[in-house]
Amino acid sequence: MLKVGLTGGIGSGKTTVAEIFYSLGVPIYNSDERAKYLMENDPSLRVGIIENFGEESYRSEGLNRLYLSKEVFSDKTKLQKLNSLVHPVVGNDFAMWCKNQSGPFVVKEAAILIESGAYKGLDKIIIVIASENTRMDRVMDRDGVKASEVRDRINNQISDSERLKYADFIIDNDGRKMLISQVKKIFLALCSK
Repeated sequence: MLKVGLTGGIGSGKTTVAEIFYSLGVPIYNSDERAKYLMENDPSLRVGIIENFGEESYRSEGLNRLYLSKEVFSDKTKLQKLNSLVHPVVGNDFAMWCKNQSGPFVVKEAAILIESGAYKGLDKIIIVIASENTRMDRVMDRDGVKASEVRDRINNQISDSERLKYADFIIDNDGRKMLISQVKKIFLALCSK
């Protein structure tokens, strides 16, 4: 079974692309959702986050996402530290998840697939691209945040030009091409591997 990575900059439409693959019967591992789950439920990860970012990282109801986001998205060193805690746990979780899947391939959706090094354990990489203006608008609408906050997040990710160096497949999600037909073409190519 092939392990396929799906990534792109924030607001590029990774999740929409993943949903199309899912509708075609492809098992999808959403790294960001699993990371959130593991940050809440993995005891050793929770301890590591508290040790590095303080007790404010958690409230009685769970992870204090707002606090942690403000801490890490304005400081690359803190972001790297958080990633170094979370990514190994997510990597192990993905490996266990793969053992329970079937089909010609699975898709691992991850915002920072390249930056984290997670791409190294995958067979193929799909990059979703969209213009920065389109991405900014999508994230501001989706998350109800200011442009400056979106810019901080974008600045903490690698550029599309850097990301594209790793691409086996590229999906243009800027509204110029039909998204479903692009995904189906890749789906058929991957099923024939």
